[in-house]
Formats: sequence, structure tokens, C-alpha cells
Amino acid sequence: MRLLLVRHAETPSNVRHLLDTAAPGPALTALGEQQAAALPDALAGEDITALYVSPLIRTRLTAAPLAAAHGLDVRVRDGIREVTAGDLEMLPGDSPQAELYMKTVFAWAAGDTALRLPGGESGEEVLERFDTVVAEATATGASTAALVSHGAVIRLWTAARAANVDVPFAAAHPLRNTGVVALEGSPSAGWTALTWADETVAPSGEAGPTGEAVPAVE
Repeated sequence: MRLLLVRHAETPSNVRHLLDTAAPGPALTALGEQQAAALPDALAGEDITALYVSPLIRTRLTAAPLAAAHGLDVRVRDGIREVTAGDLEMLPGDSPQAELYMKTVFAWAAGDTALRLPGGESGEEVLERFDTVVAEATATGASTAALVSHGAVIRLWTAARAANVDVPFAAAHPLRNTGVVALEGSPSAGWTALTWADETVAPSGEAGPTGEAVPAVE
């Protein structure tokens, strides 16, 4: 199966660089609405037959134009919500306390999944819930499924599950709003990242570090 992991469009909290992970969360900015409206054209070449969103408002608003373009019902699943910030909620993303959030996320991706964010989740819990939704999408038989989700959890899951994306690559490549990670595979066979925000990702085992991005072919 082809799997598209799409980060939601811009919100006011993104503009203010806040760790805003609680439900229902903010709506989109004017720019975010434009980004969402542009998503069907950006993914025009994709034969999307299953579309999932998290319970947060921003993912539903982002997915609405895509759902309309493909004539799809949107499936809301709690499993693909953002990594819960817990006691770090609404702190500035560049604050010393909030830096713990991404450090913990990437420690999970490296395998230390028993760690828990203060007042929040463990890596085991986050990966299990995301895996459950991916397994459901695979079981639908869809040739291509799109999951409109959130930046940190997409980077975590891809680094943990894609054979050719390592933690340094995921840490060095934040996803812009409506950025897409495209993968192929299955829960049983494993996953390979094809592109990360319009860059082709080198197959595992090729020259260079695992997950090294190379320019996309025009």
C-alpha cells in the first residue's frame, strides 16, 4: 500500500510557536485555509481511496478539500493525534522546558519507548495507537491511504517504522504545514519512505547515511 502522512495546515499556535496538542485545538489561519485548498492539486496524481484525520479541528479542516475532491468520507481516529505535551502544553516551542518534548520524541524513535513525557504519554503508547490506524487503513485494501495528522507524531512514526529513515534525518527535517511523507509497504512487510516533503529518500543500503534526502526528479 502507498501511505501518505500529511501534516495539517497552519494554525495560530504554529505562528506563535506554541506546543498546542490538546483537543479540540485551534482552527486554521487564513494562510492555513489557502494551504488546505491547495492540497488537492498538490496530491492530484495520487489515487487516494481512504482518508483519515485526528480528532483535532485543524486536521479535519485541512482534509475537507481533499475529501471533496476525491468524494471520500473522512474517518476520524484518535490514534493519529499529536503527541500529547502533558505538563508542557502551550509552552513556547523554543523554551528550555519545551525542548524536552522533541528530545523525548526522538528518543522514542531511537528505541527508548518506555520514556514518558511529564504528564503525557510514553513512546510505546504513541506508536501503538498510530500503528493501529495504519493497520486499519491497510486492511481496507486501499491502494493509497492519506492520514492527515501532526508534525511530531509523523516524524516519530516514520523514523521508528521506515527502514530507510533514521533519527538524525527526521530530527533535521521538520515538516512544513501540509508537508507530506509518502511511504509504501505494509505492517507485516515493513515500510519504506519514498519522499519527504518533495525530496526523494534514498533506499536503505545505498551510499550515504540512512534516510539521506536527494533532490526529487523533475
